[in-house]
Amino acid sequence: MSENENKPQSNFIKEIINEDLKNGKYEKVHTRFPPEPNGYLHIGHAKSICLNFGLAKEYGGKCNLRFDDTNPSKEDVEYVNSIMEDIKWLGFDWEDRLFYASDYFDALYEYAVKLIKKGKAYVDSCTSEEISEYRGMPTKPGIESPYRNRSVEENLDLFERMKNGEFKDGEHVLRAKIDMTSPNMNLRDPIMYRIRHESHHRTGDKWRIYPMYDWAHGQSDSIEGITHSVCTLEFENHRPLYDWFLDELEIHHPRQIEFARLNLTYTIMSKRKLLELVEGKYVDGWDDPRMPTLSGFRRRGFTPESIRNFADRIGVVKRDSIADVSLLEHSLREDLNKRALRRMAVLRPLKVTITNYPEGKEETLEAVNNPEDESAGKRGIPFSRELYIEDRDFQENPHRKFFRLAPGREVRLRYAYIIKCEEVIKDESGNVIELLCTYDPETKSGTGTAQRKVKGTIHWVTRKDSIDAEIRLYDRLFTAENPDGDKEKSFKEFLNPDSLEILSDCKLEPSLANVKPGDKFQFERNGYFCVDTKETGNEKIVFNRTVTLRDTWAKIAKNRN
Repeated sequence: MSENENKPQSNFIKEIINEDLKNGKYEKVHTRFPPEPNGYLHIGHAKSICLNFGLAKEYGGKCNLRFDDTNPSKEDVEYVNSIMEDIKWLGFDWEDRLFYASDYFDALYEYAVKLIKKGKAYVDSCTSEEISEYRGMPTKPGIESPYRNRSVEENLDLFERMKNGEFKDGEHVLRAKIDMTSPNMNLRDPIMYRIRHESHHRTGDKWRIYPMYDWAHGQSDSIEGITHSVCTLEFENHRPLYDWFLDELEIHHPRQIEFARLNLTYTIMSKRKLLELVEGKYVDGWDDPRMPTLSGFRRRGFTPESIRNFADRIGVVKRDSIADVSLLEHSLREDLNKRALRRMAVLRPLKVTITNYPEGKEETLEAVNNPEDESAGKRGIPFSRELYIEDRDFQENPHRKFFRLAPGREVRLRYAYIIKCEEVIKDESGNVIELLCTYDPETKSGTGTAQRKVKGTIHWVTRKDSIDAEIRLYDRLFTAENPDGDKEKSFKEFLNPDSLEILSDCKLEPSLANVKPGDKFQFERNGYFCVDTKETGNEKIVFNRTVTLRDTWAKIAKNRN
């Protein structure tokens, strides 16, 4: 990576901030990340996290974490805890600035009373169907509610009784009084409060009315002294409402700026649809390594550095676009290539016996831990008469471009010797179960006598000292680039039936005997793997494939076309 790539890149948001600071509109930069605790964060949220916390860091400012907990029917403490864990894992710290929209419920109520007194808000007793009908269409002006001109006194009385729980859900709402003919539908007397007889995970049963997002968000920003409220493009048409509330209340006015959200190929970003996958048992929970959630990426073996680098690479733009998931995988490979220790693991073992290697003899060979990092040093690996190799590294009737092991052919064992296949042993069904080979003792790797060359080099593990493990080969969850793009089909019809393959009889080199959950390695010739954080225990080692060594999907897509 060049020196320029390490420097913060300019974007339109920074240009706006620079202008605001230059003109003295704000003295400092104060941002916030405001997740709704109704699900786990996904890779799209990572872009917003990196942007908001990154801007604060770059400008020497602050960034708050504020939970938008205004809808108790969909929220859970589990989601709150997972969100905080994800942000910390990504490498960001809100310090002492952890807030909740519910912290401001009393203030928001008083703000609403202020608008009622100004004649800018009223209690509407229409049904939800009537409210929807009266709003009109984008090409047709709305109709004023018959309750729009209630007196201030009546509105104040009804609103307080709503708060006290005297009415049923849906019996009344509080609406802002703006303009039912506005071409912007968000300004057609939007709902500020609805009645919900539900217990809140923080405020308990204190409230029987809960604020809508558009009402709570801007005022929460104002209370916290936020200067730049950075959000995604779907809120662009909400900005006039954001500004209207703040102007009418005459309080600190942050600046809302919209950017394009992250869309990723072969990925679903809708929390509602991700919840469908979880509840329908299509995946093993929110942290299933195939899920685009940050907890799923973490369990699969992604590094926070790779995700932050990916967010930097895709940049910040104003128009929606779809990023190629291959770029995310490239960022991951680039990071793991530098840090992951190399090890040998045989995923589908085939026994090899070296008939001319002395029985009972063992020797320790020297292997490099990471060719990209000299400080990682070397390790010893045992070598003996009986080994395991990958079954794919042998073909009884090899095709023309196959340069690995075959009857009468030679291959080099990585860090070891050249061996030659002399005989093939099969079971009663005709399956190859063992290869009898000979080795050339003059071809030991790393010695001056190892001059003879062969075309193929394969990995292996010694049979006597090998470690048993389960390895899970994870692949993309969907087969279509845009699984949500077909109006005639459900996104679930594009689920990849081969997104998970479990191999239960894998053999690892003995240096992997004491691995810990979360440890990451490159299994030579097989890809990058991570010790699973949920299934690995005293009796079992489970590895998840994080990513292949190369982008195999590009080749598959080309062949399909």
